[in-house]
Amino acid sequence: MGKTVGVLLSGCGVFDGAEIHESVLTLLFLDRAGAQVVCMAPNGPQMNVIDHRTQKQVSETRNVLVESARIARGEIRDLYGVTAVQLDALILPGGFGAAKNLSDFAVNGANATVHPEVQRILKEMVSAGKPVGAMCIAPATVAKALGEYHPEVTIGNERETAQAIEKTGATHINRQVDQIHVDARNKIVTTPAYMLGPGIKDVAVGIEKLVAKVLELS
Repeated sequence: MGKTVGVLLSGCGVFDGAEIHESVLTLLFLDRAGAQVVCMAPNGPQMNVIDHRTQKQVSETRNVLVESARIARGEIRDLYGVTAVQLDALILPGGFGAAKNLSDFAVNGANATVHPEVQRILKEMVSAGKPVGAMCIAPATVAKALGEYHPEVTIGNERETAQAIEKTGATHINRQVDQIHVDARNKIVTTPAYMLGPGIKDVAVGIEKLVAKVLELS
C-alpha cells in the first residue's frame, strides 16, 4: 500500500481559498505515485469571499471546509479530526486561502496568527519527523507556525514576502518556479508555484518535484 499523504486545503479559488491548479496537480502527482490521499480543511468561515471575475470582495460568507470539498470531490475531512499519527506526510497547496484561512499572513505578515488546528497538525508532523510540503504562499504559514524550528522555505524571490517570512524565525531561500527547496533537518519541502508562474505547465514542474521529494522523505 502507498504512503498516506494529507492535502490541507483552504477553500476553493486562488483569491480567497486554495489555488485550484496547484491543488489538482498535487492530487494528480500523488495519485500517479500510488499514494493514499486524505484531503482536509479547517471547519470555519473564510476571511473573505472574492468574485473571481472582478477580483473584488463580495458581501457573503463561505465555509472553508465546504468550499474545499469542491476540489476534493466531496471526499474531505475536518482538520480537527486528523492527527499526524494517521499520515506519512502533509502537503499544503497555495492560493490566498493559505494566507487568509490557514493563517492571517496575508493581512498581518510576520505578526500573523496561525489557525490553531493548522498549527497543531504542522507541529505534530515536524516533531514526529514526518515531511511537510508547501507551495506558493503556503510556506509563509508554515514558517509562522514552525518558527521555533527555524525552517528554511521558498516562495520564489519576492523580497517583501521573503523579509516577512524571515521575521518569523525562518530562513528564505530564493528559488525558481521549476525548483524546490529542501530543509533536510526539518523535512520541509517548498516550491514557488504561482508566486512565480506564469502558467500551469510551469508550476507543474516544481509541484511534481515537491511531491516526489515529500514521498521520498516519508
